[in-house]
Amino acid sequence: MTVRNFDVFNGDADGLCALHQFRLADPLESELITGVKRDIHLLTRITGSKGDRVAVFDICFAENCADVERLLNNGIRVRYFDHHYAGAVPMHPLFEPHIDVGHNVCTSIIVDRFCGGRFRMWAIVGAFGDNLSHAAYELAESLALSDEAIAQLRVLGECINYNSYGECESDLYYPPAALYRAMAPFADPFAFLAACSHCDRLRTGMQDDLDAASKVSPAAAWPHGDAYLLPPAPWSRRVAGVFANRLVQEAPVAVHAVLIPRSAGGYLVNVRVPQRASLTADALCREFPTGGGRSLAAGINNLPETELQRFFDRLKTIHLQYT
Repeated sequence: MTVRNFDVFNGDADGLCALHQFRLADPLESELITGVKRDIHLLTRITGSKGDRVAVFDICFAENCADVERLLNNGIRVRYFDHHYAGAVPMHPLFEPHIDVGHNVCTSIIVDRFCGGRFRMWAIVGAFGDNLSHAAYELAESLALSDEAIAQLRVLGECINYNSYGECESDLYYPPAALYRAMAPFADPFAFLAACSHCDRLRTGMQDDLDAASKVSPAAAWPHGDAYLLPPAPWSRRVAGVFANRLVQEAPVAVHAVLIPRSAGGYLVNVRVPQRASLTADALCREFPTGGGRSLAAGINNLPETELQRFFDRLKTIHLQYT
């Protein structure tokens, strides 16, 4: 009997760098299942047979629990690495969860622990891409990296993450599976940077898109937050997450939202909140259908136009607990 291996991963920097570390530690041929960052119902694509193996990286378990149960009931082994809200996690002899929803954790860090830090520089790339700068610097300190090296890993992480945002893969510079295959031969991210031009192309595109976003005025602003409505264009969809992260870097003690009109109606939403806010980003987004994420960074895949004002009103109710 032939065993099939499936690697299911978010198309963002955290998902790619988590899978990359895992497969550097355990190299084998697998079928790649991925998509743009918001394409999270990826396990629906797997049928599989008894004895097959599935590894999942950076995909919300709560959104995929029914498919995980289906796979387990079909005798398929599932290993799950993630840091998003999970809900109730089942116990099953074929299920191996590695889920940590802590504030300062991403999936690349979880896999770094699993691999004993063997490919830590890629975990640093993933953490920077996921806007977990503090955690990334802590990992970099453990390797005694120079400031210049850290800056290069940060840019790489931000570029890989930038490539994941879009309504469909045609919005992206590289399909995530193709970008992963380009990374796969390189245990050293600096060797990848030296040998491949992917980061240069993404860096130029990201800067162009950020320059365009910087010319957009907030659609709503209040003393401790703002919300931006970007135009319905591929550059807006590409830059949304990076722009939201840039807003956090410029004003860390504030609530930020970035919205882009969807081609089929409604809005794609990115939300960022600081630590010790009165409501986490994922809790806010889960108040709306198709919302979810993690405590400091979350989103809504399809906010109906009729809910836009309620969303703005809820954003403004979040107060900051710094006294």
